[in-house]
Amino acid sequence: MRDELARRIAVARGDEPADLVLSGGRVLSVFTGELLEVDVAVCGEHVAGLGRGYGGREVVDVSGLILLPGFLDAHLHLESTKLMVDEFARAALPWGTTAVVLDPHEIANVFGLGGVRALLGAAAQVPLDVYVMVPSCVPASPFESSGATVTAEEIAAFLDEEPNAIGLAEMMDFPGLVAGDEAAIAKVLAAGGRHVDGHAPGLSGRALNAYLAAGARSDHECTTYEEALEKRRLGMWIMIREGSAARNLEALLPLVLEHGPANCLLCADDREPDHLLEEGHINDAVRKAVALGCPPADAVLMGTLNAARYHGLHDHGAVAPGYLANVVAVPDLVSFRPSKVWWHGRLVAEDGRPTDIPKVAAPTWMRDSVHVRELSAADFRVTASGPIRVIGVEPDQIVTRALVEEPTRRAGEAIADPERDLAKVAVIERHRGTGRIGIGFVRGFGLRRGALASTHAHDAHNVVVVGVDDADMAAAVNRLRELGGGQVAVADGSVLAEVPCPIGGLLSDLPVEEVAARVRRATGAARALGTTLPSPFMTMSFLALSVIPELKLTDRGLVDVRRFELVPLEA
Repeated sequence: MRDELARRIAVARGDEPADLVLSGGRVLSVFTGELLEVDVAVCGEHVAGLGRGYGGREVVDVSGLILLPGFLDAHLHLESTKLMVDEFARAALPWGTTAVVLDPHEIANVFGLGGVRALLGAAAQVPLDVYVMVPSCVPASPFESSGATVTAEEIAAFLDEEPNAIGLAEMMDFPGLVAGDEAAIAKVLAAGGRHVDGHAPGLSGRALNAYLAAGARSDHECTTYEEALEKRRLGMWIMIREGSAARNLEALLPLVLEHGPANCLLCADDREPDHLLEEGHINDAVRKAVALGCPPADAVLMGTLNAARYHGLHDHGAVAPGYLANVVAVPDLVSFRPSKVWWHGRLVAEDGRPTDIPKVAAPTWMRDSVHVRELSAADFRVTASGPIRVIGVEPDQIVTRALVEEPTRRAGEAIADPERDLAKVAVIERHRGTGRIGIGFVRGFGLRRGALASTHAHDAHNVVVVGVDDADMAAAVNRLRELGGGQVAVADGSVLAEVPCPIGGLLSDLPVEEVAARVRRATGAARALGTTLPSPFMTMSFLALSVIPELKLTDRGLVDVRRFELVPLEA
């Protein structure tokens, strides 16, 4: 360590040759917004110096290119990509992502912190900086049935033991924290002074003050300018989310245009593998921000240095002396399509293709986690004598509306009605084989026939199924049972498309290209069944998230998230 630092200092002085010199390009300074006509001298894994005239063992001509810091996703659920860390790296590195901060509460809801340790172990083998915020709410609420729990004591121990665990992940139990609940406070204290991610959709006024006073420092759930402005005024870091199902960049960018990029950063949160492979990652959000009028330097700042500073990753986020040599070369500040990507001074992607990424495998104990009995159409029958509560889906949002509708009935049963865009939704407990099923109705999927089912069901990740035919709903769940998890589309009893995710019911062991292709086929099958939602499976996965307003469904029944209580189907 001492010799390495001494050599870096010598290279910076120009007394020793650099290991790598990136010559002839321009560096975007995230500190001033200027384009600097300088070479970049790299020693080991770090930048040693900027300036012309550095000599090196290897010199790479980057004339005509602009050098940016590697992009950093400030808040990502790897499990939503359905990719193991090696395949995620293969997809993300060519887009310039060199570091991610994961909230792995999906895998924790299935396996506890042992599952998180397994992901970190796999991540250590790939050329990507992977950090985790320790899950704070496993389960997310008392209304969800998870496969594991994470206590305050476990959080404290994990943070002490794992060097890449850097803080406390999104505190979704904001009602509990605001009310001063002892268990919620214990988890904040377990962070030991490390930063705490927030998760407070719609929180305002004194309740917001209480949430901030408790220690929450960021929020990725803002959907309106007014909400984000109130939170930023009080010191919150606003994570502007541009994912697959939730896209908030356009609504929140005026906050940056009017007040500058301070305390603002970019994240994907949940990103489908086909979107990741075809559209990009954080570079895509940067590109869109610039297209919407954001100065390029500000957009890059939010995807690099701001994210690093919020998370206390002091050697990330800039092309500057002493920072990690995570460097992205782009031809312009419009498309942000990388020509070359270096991680720790090593070339890891070129012209859209990753270089050699080692294959990693999940432990065998992370398989066979879907414990559901074989179901039939009768399991989804429900009676209702009056008006019922209905979950109203909003395109491109994970918040839902709490509607009241008079259901269509047949022989006393409340049934799905495609003509009224009224589908059934059910959540089946899958961790402990209890057989518990919550049943409700949803408007906004547009299904005309068949059913869609998934074990990606935030946050407990039970089985969620939406359909207009009870037999198809049963067939979809039964197929997931056989696959060990994933996503399926079914019509007339036949499987139209499927995405197997046998690792915890959340992650695939297939190459990213095949996973993306299967996701495209599943989305196409959902479209053939009638839905017009941009990301129907991602939207469906949030129907069970009992901490996002207004109305959600778990295996225990409907949850009124505003009142934070279970409510009956009949209104």
